Amino acid sequence: MGSVPQILPNPLAQGRADVRVWDAPRPLALWHLASLDAPTVAVVWTLGFAWAAGVRLPAWVPILIALAVWAVYIADRLLDARAAPRMGATHRLHERHRFHWLHRGILAPLAVAAACAAAILIAVFMPPGTLAKNSVLAAAALLYFTRVHTGLKPPTRMGRLLAALLSKELLVGLLFTAGCVLPAFSRAAANPGEPLWPLTTVAVCFALLAWLNCHAIDRWESREESPAAAQIFAPAGLLVFAAITLAAVLFPLHPRFCALAAAGAAGALLLALLDRLRNRLTPLAVRAAADLVLLTPLALLLR
Repeated sequence: MGSVPQILPNPLAQGRADVRVWDAPRPLALWHLASLDAPTVAVVWTLGFAWAAGVRLPAWVPILIALAVWAVYIADRLLDARAAPRMGATHRLHERHRFHWLHRGILAPLAVAAACAAAILIAVFMPPGTLAKNSVLAAAALLYFTRVHTGLKPPTRMGRLLAALLSKELLVGLLFTAGCVLPAFSRAAANPGEPLWPLTTVAVCFALLAWLNCHAIDRWESREESPAAAQIFAPAGLLVFAAITLAAVLFPLHPRFCALAAAGAAGALLLALLDRLRNRLTPLAVRAAADLVLLTPLALLLR
């Protein structure tokens, strides 16, 4: 296989001597290039949901989340980089794909080791009832992953209809959110005295935020889109308004869920700001910052 092409410069800043383009600091760039951003976001929001719901997660849960998400993202990057030349889609590859392909001798074994460690944690620590619920999520993720990287279409008419209605970005947001909220939800559901609607509504808010993150990245990286057609600011503004409204509704009786909804609003606001400033950042810096702004619940967890 040929080498993966170099990332292109920021097209929005080309030919403009008055615009200073900022690159990502090396630690932030490596955090993104090595696919450590997704597991970090997953762990932070998993702990955030647990904090808001007032449940204590055993230490193996966030470790399992981090290992599983990291393994999946490394595999996704490597499969994209491997398949793109064969499909004539090398223009869709970006610096993270090139990084994974260049370091596949290290990252592929690490992904296998992470997956094996996650399987061991599941076998040793996960209760049977929880295992059954997580198996459904794992099966859904596997079906999605297989379809994306093999090009197989759903066998049923209903499946094809759902595939047409649900975009890739929305499916990623839903699966990512389900994996983050399920540990807190399963423990909160065991306490019949606590309502589940606050957790559910904030989870919906985060699913929309995760979709917006994926949607923004897809639009920013698309070579077919013009700079004015990214269409991120408007949905980000709507999500900020919805999250703040939800926070106001939750504040009187559920202040922790109110705070988590506000953290989601802050993440959406930062994505909107990033959309307006993206012509001053390199593509690598924009992509890394898009995940960095999702770590707003850290302000609640580190208090």
